[in-house]
Parts: sequence; structure tokens; C-alpha cells
Amino acid sequence: MNNEFFDALELLEKEKGIPMDYLLERIKTAIGMAVKRDYGGIENVLVDISDETRKFKVSIVKNVVEEVEDPVNEITLEDALKHDKRAKVGDTVEIKLETKQFGRIAAQTAKHVIRQGIREAEREQMIEQFRSKLHEVVTGKVQRVEPQTGNVTLEIDHNEVMLFRNEQLETDQFVEGDFVKVYVSDIVASDRRCNLKISRTHRDLVKRLFETEVPEIFDGTVVVKSISREAGSRSKLAVYSADENVDAVGACIGPKGTRVARIVDELGGEKIDVVRYSDDPKEFISQALSPATVVGVEILDEEARTCRVTVPDHQLSLAIGNKGQNAKLAARLTGYKIDIRPESGFYGEEE
Repeated sequence: MNNEFFDALELLEKEKGIPMDYLLERIKTAIGMAVKRDYGGIENVLVDISDETRKFKVSIVKNVVEEVEDPVNEITLEDALKHDKRAKVGDTVEIKLETKQFGRIAAQTAKHVIRQGIREAEREQMIEQFRSKLHEVVTGKVQRVEPQTGNVTLEIDHNEVMLFRNEQLETDQFVEGDFVKVYVSDIVASDRRCNLKISRTHRDLVKRLFETEVPEIFDGTVVVKSISREAGSRSKLAVYSADENVDAVGACIGPKGTRVARIVDELGGEKIDVVRYSDDPKEFISQALSPATVVGVEILDEEARTCRVTVPDHQLSLAIGNKGQNAKLAARLTGYKIDIRPESGFYGEEE
């Protein structure tokens, strides 16, 4: 291992951030394993590499015995004395290998370890780069749309990331060059590479979009307490104001509905109900069934979180919603199983 080799390691440490000590340790281990293999499975190999002196040595260690039964790991006293004049039976003797005996092994092993180290360093750097995007909304540029699968390849910070069809909204239609907002739900890392898992159906996409559009949420004045979503169709957002002078619902809707309208546009027309959160479960459940009007809420079992809600007869279908959607979303938002019935006494659907 000449000066060029150590120069290369120093350059890697400087440019890729791979510590030289880390690479040298990996190289030592790999050379030791390679020598053991090439020397018939010898049990003890010593590898010493010094970045200070820029020198290295490799030795095999054998047990000194009177009669050799295992030539790979044992040596006679007569032969041992050639390597160590103080050797005696029962000792171990270190036999230094000449460069020509392991130079090829060392060179090949070092190259392999360095290549692997570079890959690992780049992978770690990419994971670190991606970590700042985890659980955030990012904007990607459409690179390709696969007609058969519907999967879309996005460019995000010079990386290609796949937006799978099942993570898209039903209304999504992309063409090359489009810019699209996605939620980063996870980092997927393997031995060879890492990538982002992105989604437009994740419920937290709605939360992050509101944080972007509503300064009062971003600065903590308005708090998003819970979200329920049927992606592409409808979302419910429960909000609370930490400042009695700030209307949480009004802040989210914005002047003339402009704030919520921008989010609705981004989500392809998905309807969004912004409701006022309350610590009083009756009040919260009543709000959650918006836009329906609620006459009364009866908590049937606090522990089981079940309740009965009464609505005007003409509001029953609105409270339940198309295919029970409004009731389902209200149940997810509040965590209560909701039994809806009209004032006339006829029981509606349960959720």
C-alpha cells in the first residue's frame, strides 16, 4: 500500500466524509479474511496498517508443537526458531508474510472495501438528506407517466421518486412537466440504495397543506386536533384556537374562503369540512357532523365511546352522507361510534 493508496483514503475522507480509520479497519478485517481463505483456513492472521507511517504488515500466527498434526495452524520448534529465536513448544510464533505473498489479495480487497465504503457513505448522505423531508410536503416535477400502471416518476431534489398509482387521488391526471405536492410518509432504505415513500392519499397531507396556507397553524396559534379523510372525496379537520381572539375555523377558511380553496384545488376538488374542536365530547360530535344540524347528543358509554345523535328529519340524509361518508368521517374524527336518528324516532345508520 503505497502513498497513492493513503492519498486516496485521505481524499475520500475529505470529499465523501468517510473516516480513514473506518476504512482502514474494514480493509484490515477484509484482508485478514482473505488471507485465512487463501492460506487453507488458518485460524490466526494479524493485519497492521498505519496511516502515520503509511506502512502495513500481515502475519500468520502458528502454534509451536513437538509434532505437527495440523500444518496450517501448527509449526515445529525447529521451524519456529527461524522466525523467533526465543520460541519454545507451547508458544505461538508470528510469521510475517512478504508483500508479494499477499499484495494481490490486499489490493483487490482494499478496492472492494473502498467501493463499498463509498456506496455506504453516499447512501448515508442520501438518508440524511431525505430525513429532513420525512413527514413533510414536498413538490416534485413529473418526469414520466407509465400508461400501463399509472405510476408517476417525480424529480425531487435531483432524485427520482416513484408516486405509485395507489398513492394518487382518483382525480389525479399528470403530464410530464407538471409540479405536484406530495407527502413524504417514509424513507425506504436497502443495502444498495434508499428512496422516499410519497403519497397524495395520506391524511397528514391535508394537515401539512393547511400549515402552509394558514399562518396561524404554522405559528401554533391554531392547533389541528384531529383529521379524518377519504382521499379524493372528503376530509374533516378539527381545529382549536389557543387565542380566544382568533377564530380557528375562520383562520383556516381564510378571507372569502381563499385559504381552503387553494387546498381544495391542490387536492383535485376534494371537499374539506373545517370544524371547531371542543373538549366537551357532545359539542365536538355535534360539530363533527357538519354541515348537518344536530338537535342533541347523548353519550351512551364513555368507556366504549358510543353515542346517539338526534337530527331534524330533513337533515338525516345530510348527517349520514352519501354511502354513510359524513357519519364515518365524523366517527373517525371524534373517536366515537355514532348512532344517528331523526327527531321522529326512526333510527338511521350506525357508524
